[in-house]
Amino acid sequence: MRTARSPVLRASTPPRQLVFLVTLVLVISYVDRGNLATAGPLLSDELKLSPTEFGELLSAFYFAYASAMVPAGWLADRYGAHLVLGCGVALWSAATLLTGLAGGFVTILVLRLVLGLGESGVFPSASKLIRSNVDSSRIGIATGVMSFGYQIGPAIGTLAGGLLMARFGWRATFMLFGLLSLLWLLPWSRVRVREHTTREALGTAEVPPFRAILRQRALWGTSIGSFGLAYSFFFVLAWLPTYLVKARGYSMDRMTTVATAGYALGAAMAVIGGFGIDYWVRGGRSHNAILKGLMATNYVIALATMTGTALLPIGGSIACLYVFNFFGGLASPCLYTAPQIFAGPGAVGRWVGVQNLCTNLAGILAPALTGVLVDASGSYVSAFVIAGLTNVVGFVGWILVMPPVTPIRWQLAGGRKAAAESASPSNTTVV
Repeated sequence: MRTARSPVLRASTPPRQLVFLVTLVLVISYVDRGNLATAGPLLSDELKLSPTEFGELLSAFYFAYASAMVPAGWLADRYGAHLVLGCGVALWSAATLLTGLAGGFVTILVLRLVLGLGESGVFPSASKLIRSNVDSSRIGIATGVMSFGYQIGPAIGTLAGGLLMARFGWRATFMLFGLLSLLWLLPWSRVRVREHTTREALGTAEVPPFRAILRQRALWGTSIGSFGLAYSFFFVLAWLPTYLVKARGYSMDRMTTVATAGYALGAAMAVIGGFGIDYWVRGGRSHNAILKGLMATNYVIALATMTGTALLPIGGSIACLYVFNFFGGLASPCLYTAPQIFAGPGAVGRWVGVQNLCTNLAGILAPALTGVLVDASGSYVSAFVIAGLTNVVGFVGWILVMPPVTPIRWQLAGGRKAAAESASPSNTTVV
């Protein structure tokens, strides 16, 4: 059996600092990907885009993002998540900056594809870094803080982007955010992390081959569950600003306030959910009961609130959006805690790559389909109903397909099994 190299004698970055920087880059990624949705009312008017064309621009990001997810996870496991994440940030920051200079539909379409390629490594890399550098007893809260990043990102992006766009225009805002994103690379260049890579340990208990990962029922359960939940999340993320302005008559300022409050609520609940997972586990409850219970509740709530948002008067509609964000944030740490437990540090990059590929098929489908439905019917009702019904699919995947949440015992080349949880610092490489 091959073993990993001994660690290079360089001190690794403290876990808290690492989690902070990973969380910050998730904030940045969701600000940059969400800018187009915030700019929707202004950009569509300037470029004379139909709802279908605008939906295609929103979906273009997710097409590239999802397509590159598995290769990004493979690269993170093979060459290290630290390197992959840094390269991705440089690429998507450039795409964000250049979008402010774009002259038309085709140019923005191409830049959205580049943005998706750059951001494809974020979740595989972030999950691998947390699983490899954070103690198992703290994974819940670390993942909760990470979830805070992608929940608060839309809030910050909508608030700052909406206010800046109203004052300076969408072009200047894109260029400013692109430049600010590049600054994250300065502290990241000083980070040192422990990582298992397939170059050193492929086929061992810590780093199973990809075919072994693909055979896991748990992988497909988490993937189906994530897809079902993600459709409504991506639908709201992409279309909420335009829906509030065009369908509900909100001003840009009022839309910014309402949307930001909902996103901020979800972000706060993500931290509470992550803390709660660790707290309940220390109290004797199993990860399986906690993760499945939180997600089952969220699927039911999302089904009800998506329908209520479309059908109720404005007060009830906004209340439904806030309830949706409350429970969505609370359950969000489950999405990445489960694969970290199942896969272990040497497989989680590729696992999350596959899971996020399936997740972001919803990101491709939801924005584009919504544009078609709105063009065809002149209403958002059918789009909200479909967003609610996809949670039934998620419930089936997470609750019925996914087996109990426990570490997988990977099959080794010699026929023996070893727990994925058995990795120790002496079997890692500091890079």
